[in-house]
Amino acid sequence: MNDNGVAKRPAIARIWRGRVRAGRANEYEAYNYEAGVKPLMEKAMGVQTFREDRDGESEFITISYWESVEAMSVFAGSDPTRIHHLDRDPEFLIELPKEVQIVRLLVSHGNVGAG
Repeated sequence: MNDNGVAKRPAIARIWRGRVRAGRANEYEAYNYEAGVKPLMEKAMGVQTFREDRDGESEFITISYWESVEAMSVFAGSDPTRIHHLDRDPEFLIELPKEVQIVRLLVSHGNVGAG
């Protein structure tokens, strides 16, 4: 809630993508959740993770939701587009992502997300 008693709503989404070889996808999924998503859940207003399995690789996408770029900067530092690689990312990821995408959340309809 803000000072006026109104529930805060996310206005910004921060999107990270990384690709893993298919044989390590399940292992990375568990590692990413423990080392990356859980700590992020303590700071962001919400977090969603996605996985797309393809021939030979899996792509992971993490979307975190924030009240503002300033709030995101508390987590990400002065440059919220800067990547925060997990310790074992070089071991798992096919290539280390160089940036994240930051987009404004314009509208959201319905019950989105899984349990």
